[in-house]
Amino acid sequence: MAAIVRSLLNTGRKNKISKQLMQYIRCRHGEPTKPLVYLKGCDLLTLQNYAPEEIKYLLWVASDLKERIKHKGEYLPLLQGKSLAMIFEKRSTRTRLSTETGFALLGGHPCFLTLQDIHLGINESITDTARVLSTMTDAILARVYKHADLEVLANEATIPVINGLSDSDHPIQILADYLTLQEHYGSLKGLTLSWIGDGNNVLNSIMLSAAKFGMDLQIATPKGFEPNPRVTKVAEEYSRKYNTKLFITTDPSKAAKGANVLITDTWISMGQEEEKQRRLRAFQGYQITMQTGELAAPDWTFLHCLPRKPEEVDDEVFYSPQSLVFQEAENRKWTIMAVMVSLLTDYTPQSQKPTF
Repeated sequence: MAAIVRSLLNTGRKNKISKQLMQYIRCRHGEPTKPLVYLKGCDLLTLQNYAPEEIKYLLWVASDLKERIKHKGEYLPLLQGKSLAMIFEKRSTRTRLSTETGFALLGGHPCFLTLQDIHLGINESITDTARVLSTMTDAILARVYKHADLEVLANEATIPVINGLSDSDHPIQILADYLTLQEHYGSLKGLTLSWIGDGNNVLNSIMLSAAKFGMDLQIATPKGFEPNPRVTKVAEEYSRKYNTKLFITTDPSKAAKGANVLITDTWISMGQEEEKQRRLRAFQGYQITMQTGELAAPDWTFLHCLPRKPEEVDDEVFYSPQSLVFQEAENRKWTIMAVMVSLLTDYTPQSQKPTF
């Protein structure tokens, strides 16, 4: 630890020292050092770096903000005077609107930046962009193609960096999913999640966090579209550590059996359009229907991070009472607000902590 401190002091950059020390102590080395959860100054690149109590804290803040602002009509300018750089290499409906309106609702000023607006990695390096934005804004949310670019941003910035989506992780989506399930079931512990679809970034984030809540995970992907082996290894370790079940198959019916929650996502992500026909052939039999639901638990529900296409889930399920997709979409706003408040302020939730 002393060697790390000396190394950071040699950089001569006080803000960078403060951020890197916080990352070392709280965000990148397992469990918190103290019972009190304190995330101010941290990055959120992946839920793998967050301990169970830290993720639960973010969901608690989200629930608290939703109760105070939406249901009680309170005005909470917690981010007044602060600004957020929103870097979007990939277009989005929910990520942009939830972040932009949420930051503004809390009194802050969001700045939406596309590759047509800034020089990210083209006429200016990611390193230089990170350093410039650190002098003008209080945090960065970046929605990028390459997770490696996000890591460069985080390493070079002296302000918190939030992953708005990358090719390997989508942590802010999973926070919304978990808040939705907590609201519906009253607790997450003991639920069985069933993923039927592509072994993509959304699945990665579930695999890196579900066991931390005591949730079992059943996964079905076609051959050639399996989860990332590195992520699978970590998920297996978590399953043993938290005494949960992890089951991976190529048979959707086996993954759906007894599940409380059926989850899928787009089969063709942005940047994969040339693979469309090959993917559609590979995913035949993976559409979620009421027949899939018959294999699940009696209280089954359905999640999809949107946008959705009919081949992934039919209309009967998507618009059914079991579908929580629009509550899930709304919760993108409350959870990203919770992330920004937690990384930028000393806010403490006023409501009772939910059961997780």
